[in-house]
Amino acid sequence: MSSGNRASHPGSFGFPTRASLHIAGEARPLRVAVLGAGSIGCFVGGCWQAAGLPVTFIGRPSFASDIGGYGLTLSDYSGWEASISPVNVDYRCGPEGLAGADIIALCVKSGATADAAKQIAQHGREGSIVLSLQNGISNVDVLEHELGSRFRVVRGMVPYNVAYLGEGRFHKGVAGEIYSEDAAEMRELAKGIGPSPGALKLSSDMLSLAWGKLLINLNNAVSALSGRTLLEELRERDYRRVFAASMSEGLRLLEKARIKPAKVGAVGPRLLPWVIGAPDWLFNNVFLKKWKIDAKARSSMSDDLASGRRTEIDYINGELVRLADRLGASAPVNRKIVQLIRKAESGAPPLPPAQLRREILGR
Repeated sequence: MSSGNRASHPGSFGFPTRASLHIAGEARPLRVAVLGAGSIGCFVGGCWQAAGLPVTFIGRPSFASDIGGYGLTLSDYSGWEASISPVNVDYRCGPEGLAGADIIALCVKSGATADAAKQIAQHGREGSIVLSLQNGISNVDVLEHELGSRFRVVRGMVPYNVAYLGEGRFHKGVAGEIYSEDAAEMRELAKGIGPSPGALKLSSDMLSLAWGKLLINLNNAVSALSGRTLLEELRERDYRRVFAASMSEGLRLLEKARIKPAKVGAVGPRLLPWVIGAPDWLFNNVFLKKWKIDAKARSSMSDDLASGRRTEIDYINGELVRLADRLGASAPVNRKIVQLIRKAESGAPPLPPAQLRREILGR
C-alpha cells in the first residue's frame, strides 16, 4: 500500500496540476467541501484529494474518529489502492468548513437535503456551486427552493456503490464514473481530477441520466430485502425478476410522462429488464461476468438497514410511486417494495428469493 497521498498499482493515475480559479486576475486552487462525507463522500472526496485538490470533509463523529486514527484508504474492484495519512485529512463534524469552498459536493441522504441546504445557506460562500451527488430526482428542486439565487445548484450522479470496510477503508465495488452538469467550474474540477477512480464526466442532459440511474437503483431495495451482497442477490433469478418487474413498471410510467431515461452503463434501459430477468445459465455465465462487481459490493440501502438508519426508499422506488400518482396511473410493484422496506426498517427479517417474488409479483 502507498503512503501519504500517493496511489499504487500498475497503471494507477498520475497527479495532474490542481484545478484553479482566476479571481481578480489571481489564480488559486479550486477548493472542495464534501458535505455528508459518509461512504460515497469519503471515497469521492478522497480520490479528488489524492489527485491533488484541497478537500474538506464534513460528516459524522464516527467517521471523524476512524479517519482521525487511520486516515483514508481507498480501493476499487480493479485492485487500485491509495491512502491518505490522518494528518492530511481535514475531516470536520460541523458546517463551518463550507465557508472556504468553491464547490460543495453534497452527499447527504436525500431525506436530509433541506437541512443540508440550510447549513449551506448559513455557512457557504455566496456564489459557490452546490453539486448534488445524491440518489433520486427531487433533491435539486429542494436545493434550488432553499438556496434561491445565492448558490448555483448542479445536478450530479454517482453510479456505483462504495462499502465502508472499517478503519478508514472505503471500497468501490462496482464500475462507473461520476457525472455532472456541464459548467465552467465543473470543467476545471474534471481537469484537476484527471483519469482517476473519482473521474468526473460532464453532460448536458443530467436529468435523463438521473432517471436512467434511478432505474438501476431500483435494485438497491431488492438487495436490501434479500440481506445479501450484490453478487449473491443478482445470482438468484427470483430476486432479479422482482428487479426487472420494478424497472419495467418504471419504464412504462416514464413513457407515459414523456420522460426518456438515458443509458447508464453497458446496457440501455429498454433492454435491461430482459437482461436482468434472463435465466440463470445465461445471466450468471454471460451478463454477470461482464459487469465489474466484486464480492465486497453492497447496496447503500442494505447498509442503512444494517445500521438501523432510515433508508432512501422514498427517493428511489418512491419517486416512481409519486410519478404514478401524478399521472393517475398505478405502480403496484414499486408501491409494494416501498411497503416491504418500511417493514424491514422496523425489524422485519430478510426474505428468501421465492418468498420475495411471491410477495411482490403474486406468483
